[in-house]
Amino acid sequence: MGEKYMLLTGTHPRTLDDKKRLTLPKKVREQLGIDTRQLFFAQGVDQCLWVYDKGGLERLAEKLDQTPASDAEARVYRRLFFAQMENVDVDRAGRVLVPERLLVYAGIKSEVVLIGVRDHLELWDAGRWQRYLGENKASFEPPV
Repeated sequence: MGEKYMLLTGTHPRTLDDKKRLTLPKKVREQLGIDTRQLFFAQGVDQCLWVYDKGGLERLAEKLDQTPASDAEARVYRRLFFAQMENVDVDRAGRVLVPERLLVYAGIKSEVVLIGVRDHLELWDAGRWQRYLGENKASFEPPV
C-alpha cells in the first residue's frame, strides 16, 4: 500500500488454521504489495476487524488528527482505537496470526471472509458477513 491511493477490493472466503492464522490470498498480497511484512488489526464497526498496512494506517491517523484536540468524542475515539490496535507480522507464507482478543470481539471461530474496502481490509466471521449481506443487499444500488 505504498502508493498514495490504495484500492483494496474483493471478497475472499478463508479458513483460519488451527493456530488462528489467516493466509492472505495472493490477490490481496498483490494489492497490498508483496513486500508488506506487517499489518495492523483493530476493532471495526458492525463487529468486524479492520486491517491496515502501515501506509493506510498513517493516512487514517492524519485524517483523525484533523479533528481538534478540544473535541472530546474524537479524543476518546482516537485513544481507544489506537490503544486496542495490534500490529501483526506477515510471515513468508503470507500468514498472519490474528490476536485472540480481536477474534473474540468479532465472534470469529474458523470460517471468515476477508473483504477489500478501498483503503483497508475487513475480516468478518463468515456467518455474520452472510447475515450482513442479506440485510443490506436490497438497499444497495450501484452508482450509474
